[in-house]
Amino acid sequence: MARTLLTPMEPAAFRWFNKAGRTPLLFVCDHASRRIPQALGTLGLEDTELARHIGWDIGAAAVTESLATTFDAPAILTGYSRLVVDCNRSIQDADSIPEVSDGTRVPGNIDLSALDRQQRVFTLFEPYHTAIDQALTTSLARDEIPTFISVHSCTPVMAGRNRPWHIGVLSNRDLRIAAPLIESLAAEDGLVIGDNEPYSGKSEAGYTIRAHAEKRGLPHVMLEIRQDLIADAPGVHHWARVIERALRQVLSRCLMTIAHPPDKGVLR
Repeated sequence: MARTLLTPMEPAAFRWFNKAGRTPLLFVCDHASRRIPQALGTLGLEDTELARHIGWDIGAAAVTESLATTFDAPAILTGYSRLVVDCNRSIQDADSIPEVSDGTRVPGNIDLSALDRQQRVFTLFEPYHTAIDQALTTSLARDEIPTFISVHSCTPVMAGRNRPWHIGVLSNRDLRIAAPLIESLAAEDGLVIGDNEPYSGKSEAGYTIRAHAEKRGLPHVMLEIRQDLIADAPGVHHWARVIERALRQVLSRCLMTIAHPPDKGVLR
């Protein structure tokens, strides 16, 4: 078996956006694409299924690129579907390569061998996380303390449960970004904000933050924007501006806090 799934004609496992950005922020998008490697066909799914939230985070890549442009910051985005391998989960997690996703059976993921799994990890998971690691290492070598922002989107209904939140702000123990960001977003009229909703930052679906930002003590946050709000260009533009306004307030007010490792005042 070849070690890599991809042919020379296919896109890489990840892509940079605004790589030369000068602001000490790093945006990442773990579920930016619904592309499947040619060698895997469609994983046995119709295109209508791959286009759903099970295949990618709808609108998240566009919001990520907009924010990276506005802040003149770099961004790293995955190049392939979360159904092939989920880059925001540990490879030991049973849902890293899901056999069923939100009730949809994924035939191409059933009864995979250990070698099949290793091939997906080697081809798609490891290059993405290596790029993030190298970007952060480079920033720290320049005596910068980059703020790490992971951008996601979530379906309005999951397993029959309605999700009323327009945006979720996810965190684990470090609240340097999350707490003031919730406060700033709350100043926007009519927003329903989820504090660790619809997922918790303490869950398995937060691998990228833990693997890169938490272990280095970097300020960070994970965002979950409801997909129906960013499914088209006007929605992307609106929500990128909402997040930009709130994030600028946080970064301007919290520079001293962000510049130091978290203490008891910003942990929970």
